[in-house]
Amino acid sequence: MKKRSFGKTGVEISEVGLGCWQLGGADWGEVSEELASEILNAAADAGVTFFDSADVYGNGRSEELIGKFLKTRGGLEAPFVATKLGRGGDLYPDKYTEAGIRAATEASLRRLDVEALDLTQLHCVPEEVLRQGDVFEWLRTLQKEGKIRHFGASVETIAEAHLCLAQEGLASLQIIFNIFRQRPIEELFPAVREAGVGVIVRLPLASGLLSGKFTRETTFGANDHRTYNRDGQAFNVGETFAGLPFEQGVEFAEEMKVFVPTAMSMAQMAQRWILDYPEISVVIPGARTADQAKENSSASALSRLPDPLHERLANYHRSRVLPHVRGAY
Repeated sequence: MKKRSFGKTGVEISEVGLGCWQLGGADWGEVSEELASEILNAAADAGVTFFDSADVYGNGRSEELIGKFLKTRGGLEAPFVATKLGRGGDLYPDKYTEAGIRAATEASLRRLDVEALDLTQLHCVPEEVLRQGDVFEWLRTLQKEGKIRHFGASVETIAEAHLCLAQEGLASLQIIFNIFRQRPIEELFPAVREAGVGVIVRLPLASGLLSGKFTRETTFGANDHRTYNRDGQAFNVGETFAGLPFEQGVEFAEEMKVFVPTAMSMAQMAQRWILDYPEISVVIPGARTADQAKENSSASALSRLPDPLHERLANYHRSRVLPHVRGAY
């Protein structure tokens, strides 16, 4: 597993991490505690050192399971654990206070059972809250107190990302970036390079579409966001299938199979494509099995995709995909 610098923090992290939304067991179907442990350990055994969670994933369950996992990895390289706040409790959408941010931070500390959070991120909070800027000052106070080591922001739009980049002390941005959503390359990456912040990529496989394994007949459980949020009924539609209508996304994935290099899976190509951009610090695919966690980690060992393939994928995105992408972007 190759490592990359995490912005200006001085921390080195695995370039493939593990997204832990699914461990909450609330938005991706059921995940038992035993299975969660298998997934976390398989990722760590494959060299993953970056784990991303949030306080609302299963109402704290994801953090609790990671906290238990941390206690079992004694003597090995300590993982870097990122979490998020701002969507749970009494904060969202318009009740952000310093006391509320502090309470959310302390709750995450308890669940993860750590003395300080490696990274806490504002979790897709409204743009107006970012614009006002008070939340960043509250995070700086918590950083000075030693409760958090670094702070960042997980955002929905490029405009929100630019607002955050203007904030002193910002360590990282978390964005949706994949073959189906390529706008950050031209509209965000130049500013990221100038600011020197770390970039965390979520939805690298567009909720599984870019695995190339779905058909129009594929179904998901009732408690899976790929069922209940297909059209943005619960939160930003961009968080589900990268904003594409499911059937349209399946069609695109089928068409893209001709682009996949020999001896590489579509999922590997999709993640390697992301890692080919030096602005990226870490990609955080989720995994619902230990085997998936292992396969995702394999993208780090692959060679850079050829420039002609990058050009073909860029042209395909502009001509076929972009007109169909929905949601704040």
